[in-house]
Amino acid sequence: MLGEEETLKLLERAKAGDGEAKECLLVHNTSLLKSILKRYLGKGVEYDDLFQLASMGFLKAIAGFDASFGVRFSTYAVPMIAGEIKRFLRDDGSVKVSRAMKKTAREMNRYIEAYSAAHGRQPSVKELAEKFGLDEGEVVFTLGSSRMPVSIYEQTDYKDDKSVTLAEKLPAKDNQDEMIEKMVLRQAIGNLPEREKKIVFLRYFRDMTQSEVAKAVGVSQVQISRIESRIMAQFKQDLSG
Repeated sequence: MLGEEETLKLLERAKAGDGEAKECLLVHNTSLLKSILKRYLGKGVEYDDLFQLASMGFLKAIAGFDASFGVRFSTYAVPMIAGEIKRFLRDDGSVKVSRAMKKTAREMNRYIEAYSAAHGRQPSVKELAEKFGLDEGEVVFTLGSSRMPVSIYEQTDYKDDKSVTLAEKLPAKDNQDEMIEKMVLRQAIGNLPEREKKIVFLRYFRDMTQSEVAKAVGVSQVQISRIESRIMAQFKQDLSG
C-alpha cells in the first residue's frame, strides 16, 4: 500500500485526468479490493466480475474523494467499493438484505444516538460489536447494509436521522485497514484443516512452544516448525492479495 502523502499526490493527478496515476492507485490497492470482494464470493458472481465491480467502486472513490473530508482515502474507499458490489448483487436479484439485518442497523443507529447523548462521544466499532454480539467487520457491514451512500457527507435516510451524516457516525479512532486484515485472517484460519487450526490456536492463542504443541498434536517439533512456516507464508499471501 502507498503512503498517505504519496496517495494524496496521485489522487490529485488522477482527479485531473491522469490515467497513469489512476492505474498506479489501483495496482497498489489491489490487496484492499481483494480483501473486500472475498466477502461476496459464492453469491453467484464470478471472481473476475467481482474484481471489476470493486475496481469500478474504487474509481468512483477516486472521483468523489476530497482531502478536506479529513479521513484517509482507504476509509472513504471501502464503503464505495463494497457499495458497488452490493448494488450489483441487489439489482441482479442474487442477494437481498434481510429484514433482520435492516432491523439491527436501525437498532445500532438508535444506540449510537443514545450513547452519544449519554457519554458525549460516539461508541467505537469495538463497543458496538460487544453490545450487539457481532464481529467488528459485521458491525461495519450491518451499518451500511440498507444503504451505501455516495458520499460520507451525505445525510442518512432514517426518519429520525435527517440531520446526521455518515461521517458524523464514523468512529474516529477505529482503523479500517486493521479491521479488513482481521477479516482476512479470520477467513484464512477458517479454511485451514483441523490439525493446522489446532496448531495455530495452541501456538498463538495459548502461547505454547513448538515442542509443547508437538507433544499435544503427536508429531515432531521439526514438523510443527515446517507446518507453522507454511501457514504463516499462506497468511502473508492472503493479506497481500
